[in-house]
Amino acid sequence: MGEEIKRTIKFTLVFMVLLGLVYPFVMTGIANLLFPYQAKGSIIKVDGKPVGSELIGQKFTDPRWFMGRPSAVDYDATSSGGTNYALSNPKFHEELEKNIEEFLKKNPGVKRSEIPADIVTSSGSGLDPHISPKAAYLQVKRVAKVNGLPEEVVKKLVDKNIEGRFLGLFGEPRVNVLKLNLSLLEEIKKHKK
Repeated sequence: MGEEIKRTIKFTLVFMVLLGLVYPFVMTGIANLLFPYQAKGSIIKVDGKPVGSELIGQKFTDPRWFMGRPSAVDYDATSSGGTNYALSNPKFHEELEKNIEEFLKKNPGVKRSEIPADIVTSSGSGLDPHISPKAAYLQVKRVAKVNGLPEEVVKKLVDKNIEGRFLGLFGEPRVNVLKLNLSLLEEIKKHKK
């Protein structure tokens, strides 16, 4: 009986080291070799300085910028999560109504019926960096006006930043808000020259 316990303890320790240390280090090393950008968090840099990750949404409240989805965690990457309100929960409808009113206030001329769900509801993680192309197009007029740019120029920026379906099949077309805003920043710089 004592031999079985010793063997069990040895087996457990070997696999703890193997699967708890060796395997993660090997996989991390392989990931860094094959996918260095992704393995390091998909960090977007401007002039060598990190400005965010293309995988984690940011809060853009200034009307000069395209805004992302509402976040149940205020875009705090350390506490990912959604509201978890069911459709039957009155708080869900209160929050939805508040988000719709806020969007309409910031984007005059947009009709309530035109607003896509993604721009007024938070994602399951609260950190979604993407919005639908429709949500981006609805903000073009405001963004163009505030930045003194022609609407057509801003619309083309949205067009250029639409990411297609994964493998052409999965998911929906989407726009990464940070990338779109960085494209907008470049366009603003061009027009000021």
